[in-house]
Amino acid sequence: MPEIELSSGPVDYQDTGGEGPVLVFGHGMPMNETQWRKVVPLLDGYRCVLPTLPLGGHRRPMNPDADLTQRGVARLLGEFIERLGLDQVTLVLNDWGGGQFLVSEEQGRRIARLVLVACEAFDNFPPGPAKAMAQVCRIPGGVWLLTRLMGVPAFRHNRAGYGGMSLRGIPDEIMDDWFAPATRSRAIRRDLAKFATGAPNRKTLLAWSERLREFERPVLVVWATEDRLMPREHGPRLAELYPQGRLVEIADSSTLVPEDQPERLAEVLTDFLARTGAEPAGGAS
Repeated sequence: MPEIELSSGPVDYQDTGGEGPVLVFGHGMPMNETQWRKVVPLLDGYRCVLPTLPLGGHRRPMNPDADLTQRGVARLLGEFIERLGLDQVTLVLNDWGGGQFLVSEEQGRRIARLVLVACEAFDNFPPGPAKAMAQVCRIPGGVWLLTRLMGVPAFRHNRAGYGGMSLRGIPDEIMDDWFAPATRSRAIRRDLAKFATGAPNRKTLLAWSERLREFERPVLVVWATEDRLMPREHGPRLAELYPQGRLVEIADSSTLVPEDQPERLAEVLTDFLARTGAEPAGGAS
């Protein structure tokens, strides 16, 4: 897997290559690029780039002084896009919503369109049950304890936590991969704690959200009808916030739409791309 050294540390990534329009995918905590493993193969004619961001599932730790707040990780994502020389990028987010804040930064000029799939928004950082996890991460040894608990099936698959993020159930081998880095590395547990506790207060989050109204490029909001983490009303509210926002709801899915409804998600994504001038290379559909 290729890797690039950024100002905050190393970031590895997958890149399908090709001449098609560029899609950059974000992921949740403490996940990695495998969150999109069912969707990317359905996107023929597009160049899909999937960085493993420092949200706890990253394989090498960041520098000790790395800014891993919500805005800090958004800026790091912008630096990644810039360093790879990517332009006219479609940024696709699911679960983690902090990548939206990139469009309010100078690096946001490289973002041509946004796709927001059942993600954090407004003051929902972190969402619902994850707030308790964030509090645990503030306690010395709290992240270590969480990584051990995630090895216990009853805790791992609890519907109030990660078990509620997918109606189909996340395969154990995928979750093993997501939690392995923090389980084995103290430095990655440090990074995970920094990110998990790095959301600002409600007033700041809402002020940041208001600035998103200035992003006048196309935005697709995809919301899951049976989501336990992202409030149902945030879907239409987000679509209204962005001047060119459009809402599509997907039934029979929880937060991880790429897990529960990958074919339907790929369908609405490619339709949106074609409608907004990002036709696939080679006439793929």
